[in-house]
Amino acid sequence: MNGAFYIGATGLDAQQRALDVLAHDIANINTVGYKRTALRFSELAGTASVEDASRTAVDSVDTNAGVSLSATSRVWTPGEIRQTGSATDLAIDGPGYIETLGPGGDVLLWRGGALKVDGDGFLATAGGTRLRAMIAVPEEATGFSIARDGSVVAQLPGDTGTETIGRIDLVTVKDTDSLIDTGAGFYAMSDPSGVVGADAGAQGAGAFVQGALEQANVQLSEEMVTLMLLQRTYAANAQLVQAGDQLMSIANNLRRNS
Repeated sequence: MNGAFYIGATGLDAQQRALDVLAHDIANINTVGYKRTALRFSELAGTASVEDASRTAVDSVDTNAGVSLSATSRVWTPGEIRQTGSATDLAIDGPGYIETLGPGGDVLLWRGGALKVDGDGFLATAGGTRLRAMIAVPEEATGFSIARDGSVVAQLPGDTGTETIGRIDLVTVKDTDSLIDTGAGFYAMSDPSGVVGADAGAQGAGAFVQGALEQANVQLSEEMVTLMLLQRTYAANAQLVQAGDQLMSIANNLRRNS
């Protein structure tokens, strides 16, 4: 098999997968707390199967060239904290996470977002996932406030005033690449021992900001530049495949005329 076909095919496959990842990032530019994805390419060497590129053929080819999308990883830099004015919105100014209780009782990490009081009177995310702190809001409460250190105070009607009803703690993660994105802004822990409890406002975990949301760390201008580069690279690999086809055509014509 002409090596140009293989080299071009691996390039087309790698750039197509990279475009899919980039499109996903751009589509989530308005998703609260979303973390963009970094792309890593690697050079192929040695004998490789054409199936790696086309995923249909099973031939093998000896080559020491070509490229693949070897890995993708999250970029955990914080997004912009944007004020919303809504008391039910909560952001974390720092690298910490809030522990929540998933559907099966497993602990999921959350970077903040919209809160609500669920049907049983507990603080939960807008989707109904309860905070692990299990903070119960009095039925008669007219509202609640969250201090930077995570203290939650309920506002009560009349002359009753306020009541401290709990505290939201933060955790930090030793290796953020070990987190598993489960969707909807939640992350599972592949290694629970790598999670360290911390007090909000101390120990480098960050502090809470009520009435604000963390924006996605996707920069549209940077993503558009990367998009254009990937498109140009895709086109170059397509031209390489076409050049290989032309060379094969010339070789076949030479055989016929000899």
